[in-house]
Amino acid sequence: MTDSYDASHITILEGLTPVRERPAMYIGSTDTRGLHHLVYEVVDNSIDEALAGFCTLISVVINGDGSLSVADNGRGIPVDAMEKNHKSALEVVLTVLHAGGKFDKATYQVSGGLHGVGVSVVNALSTNLSARVYRDGNIYEMHFSKGIPTGPLTQREETLAEAVIRYQQWYGEPAPFIQSAGPTGGQQNLPEAGDPAQSTAEDRVRFFAETGTKLTGTVITFKPDPTIFETVTFDYDILASRLRELAFLNAGLTIRITDERTGTRASYCTGGLSEFVKYLNEGSECLHAIPIDITQKDPENKVEIEIALQYTTGYDEKTYSYVNSVNTREGGTHLEGFRSAITRAINTVAKRNNLIKENATLTLRGEDVREGLTSVISVKMANPQFEGQTKMRLGNSSIKGIVDSLVYAALNQYFDENPKVLATIVEKALSAAKAREAARNARELARRKSSLEGSGLPGKLADCSERDPAKSEIYIVEGDSAGGSAKQGRDRKFQAILPLRGKILNVEKAGEHQILKNAEIQTLISAIGTGIGDKFDVERARYHHVVIMTDADVDGAHIRTLLLTFFYRYMMKVIEAGYVYIAQPPLFRIARGKEEKYAFTEEDMKKISAEMGDKGVSVQRYKGLGEMNAQQLWDTTMSPEHRVFRQVTIEDAMEANEIFKTLMGKDVEIRKEFITRHAKEVTNLDI
Repeated sequence: MTDSYDASHITILEGLTPVRERPAMYIGSTDTRGLHHLVYEVVDNSIDEALAGFCTLISVVINGDGSLSVADNGRGIPVDAMEKNHKSALEVVLTVLHAGGKFDKATYQVSGGLHGVGVSVVNALSTNLSARVYRDGNIYEMHFSKGIPTGPLTQREETLAEAVIRYQQWYGEPAPFIQSAGPTGGQQNLPEAGDPAQSTAEDRVRFFAETGTKLTGTVITFKPDPTIFETVTFDYDILASRLRELAFLNAGLTIRITDERTGTRASYCTGGLSEFVKYLNEGSECLHAIPIDITQKDPENKVEIEIALQYTTGYDEKTYSYVNSVNTREGGTHLEGFRSAITRAINTVAKRNNLIKENATLTLRGEDVREGLTSVISVKMANPQFEGQTKMRLGNSSIKGIVDSLVYAALNQYFDENPKVLATIVEKALSAAKAREAARNARELARRKSSLEGSGLPGKLADCSERDPAKSEIYIVEGDSAGGSAKQGRDRKFQAILPLRGKILNVEKAGEHQILKNAEIQTLISAIGTGIGDKFDVERARYHHVVIMTDADVDGAHIRTLLLTFFYRYMMKVIEAGYVYIAQPPLFRIARGKEEKYAFTEEDMKKISAEMGDKGVSVQRYKGLGEMNAQQLWDTTMSPEHRVFRQVTIEDAMEANEIFKTLMGKDVEIRKEFITRHAKEVTNLDI
């Protein structure tokens, strides 16, 4: 450390060095979410080619060596030299931040990539990256390591035989062909002519030769740097879910994914947002069979919106918003415009049709008209302004008014033409409004009761003395037995204990007014301090570690699932803030004399037992937390030095929503189907 501070202490990070120094600034994090964000950055470039009308196929392959390849049949990244620096456009795109084709409005009218940093960031954070471009009948190739070229751009002509093989690899079917001269003489000039099974490799080469067909495209293969990321193992399910989502958003585009590690593969090609909504509502009881489709354009502002929505008998709202196929998980101005329009349209048309009287004291609010709503909003526009490189939220202020007016007009027309659908939706919304009023009254009653009782904290809560939420923990445990051990074993300074009696209400099957009548849920809400519904405020959370600590048996797993369902449906932002954890108590205690060790799996137990010797070793299998004394519970599960916590995160909100709906919803048949389908995967069945 020196007292002097002058110009010599100022560092300028050149090239892609800033990315490697501060990767989270560009991809959000260096955990599994950031790892998969690399894939999305490359795929988004291919999607932009599709939006521009030049790409019909995207193929993603998780390679056996840990790398990943993204191929598309777009125009191919330009490879000609740039006048300014005499480097190929391909090299510039992959090595220079803020370089790309998205700044030239003639090249891409609509795109998800804006800042020209996506693929160059992927290059910077990869130990190896190779780019192969097919243009003008040639193959151009360049290789990089940690963002630095390892050699020059190479070029060679693609042989016709190679083109035939590549067609098979990319499209999953044999290349078209021109059949050789047959008994009738002459050649068939249509690829469909003749029997494909009888065609030869020469016939297919002849097609490329005589038609002059040249397959264009780009293949990017990269291997993430293990010194940057916490994990470099790609998750097939996470990627498949995102690619399926992109296929729904881009009707007519085929997206394939292959996992060479397991041989798993899937292909997605759908008809658009209506199919997306139907997919989201599988297993749900819908109020109207056919989703409402809205497609509107504002040529003056170069905005196109596509929306599909459908109401179910459920209580939760499922809304997914996108801009130029980019998932805006935190919404933004386009989502605000949609919500404003649907509330205004339903109120206006319902009153016009005397479904709501003008002087009615009960007014439908946004939360009322969105109860049970499943919707997908896709906006395509020029110059979207995302908040941050990870593009979670749209910020263009003008879009709110544009989406509002377009959706309002479309819904007005639809409801006038479909009065039965309108009546059903209004009836659902009125029911939601009445339930909201009942829930408000229940909350007011609970608040009045709390004020009379003093602190308002539940009596069964054993609170901690620490008042800084960031340093405070609350353990939610089942029953008085486990609660007693936890209270005795805890550190009273920063650890609070909340025992719950039995199983809480399954909130997936209940409305808010019913939930607020449940004593255990009231206790939980009061203890955490955030409130729920329109009064929810994550800033008021009294603890930044909300730990679910249940027994390692079927009942414990069920209680844990019920609690997670409650947090997911009514305190989502507590999960998103990273406050919810699941404690991992050991399953076994292995002892020999005075020596004792603990194991979390049967394999570890066997290993520890073998290490202790064959004689005098006793193994205790814990079925419940109550079987541990206070000291054992502290040593294994609550001590910050030794405990194992699993943080609850939401990697894919759409997939999480489907799981909760399937396992905790009203539809028994879809649950039975799920259990039947996954029965063989069970490795530890407690019966």
